[in-house]
Amino acid sequence: MRRWPIILAGCLLALPGARAAEPSPAPSFSKARVEWNAPQEPFRIYGNTWYVGPHGLSAILVDTGKGLALFDGDLPESAAQIEAHVRKLGLRVRDIKWILNSHAHADHAGGIAALQRASGAQVLASTEGAHEMKSGGADPADPQYGFGLTYTPVQQVRVVRDGEVLQLGNVAVTAHYTPGHTPGSTSWTWTSCEGARCLHMVYADSLTALAAPGYRFGDHPRYVAAFRRSIARIAALPCDILMTPHPGASDFWERVARRTSPDDAAALIDAGACRAYAAAAARALDAQLARERDAAK
Repeated sequence: MRRWPIILAGCLLALPGARAAEPSPAPSFSKARVEWNAPQEPFRIYGNTWYVGPHGLSAILVDTGKGLALFDGDLPESAAQIEAHVRKLGLRVRDIKWILNSHAHADHAGGIAALQRASGAQVLASTEGAHEMKSGGADPADPQYGFGLTYTPVQQVRVVRDGEVLQLGNVAVTAHYTPGHTPGSTSWTWTSCEGARCLHMVYADSLTALAAPGYRFGDHPRYVAAFRRSIARIAALPCDILMTPHPGASDFWERVARRTSPDDAAALIDAGACRAYAAAAARALDAQLARERDAAK
C-alpha cells in the first residue's frame, strides 16, 4: 500500500457550501484528517435516520426495522468512532446489514473494511465504485488517482445498478449513479417518517471537480458531459433534507445549529438545497475548466 502523501492538494476538500466556486488552499493532509475525524456526538437527523460520523465526515445510519444501513465508512481511523456512536445510540454494530458507499476515496471508504469485519455487513457500491474499493482506492480513471491516497481494499462488494431500488425492512433505498468527482460516485435516496410525515432524504455525493496534477478535465469531454448530467440529476431529485459526504459542503452544521430542539426538523428541511448544491457545482466545474484553458495558453 502506498503511504499517505503529505499534501492533500485539494482532492478531498469539501465544496464549501452553495456559495463557493473556487477550491480552498490545500492543507496538510495530516492536519485535514485530524480535523475531519474530530469527535462528534451522534444524533437523530429525522425519523429513523441518524448522524454517526465524526464532525468533518458524514456517516449516516438508517434503522430499517430489520437491520441497520450505514452510508460511508470515512477514514480508516473513523471506524472506531462510528462503531462507538452506533453503540451509544443503543444499537448493535452486528445489526449493520448494509454499508453503502458514496465514492471510493480514502476519506469515505477508508474505514469500510474494518466496519465490514466488525459487522459482517454487505458492502454496496456502483460498478466503478466497487472496482475502486477492491483496489484500495487505486483507480487510474479517477481524477485524483495521482495523489496516491490508498487504503485497505474492500474485497467483498455487491454491485448496485443505476436506479436500483434496494429494500431492507421498511426502507427502500435508491441508487443514483452520479459520476464526476470519481467515476463511481453514487448518490442515495430514501424516505424517513415521523408519524404520518415522511420526508425525502438525499445523500448526494461530492460534486467537486478536483484533480491530481497532470489530470485535466478538459481532456476528457465525455467525462465532463457525464459530470454535467450528474449535476443535473441531483438538482432534479425530490429533496427535503440534503446530506453530503462532507457535511460542510451542504451547510449541514449551519442547519443543525438553527434547531430549537433535537426534534426540530424544520431547520434541516430545504426543498431547494439540492438545486443550490448542484448550481454551485456547475459553477465550480466551469471555473475549473476555465483555469485549465488559461493554464494552457
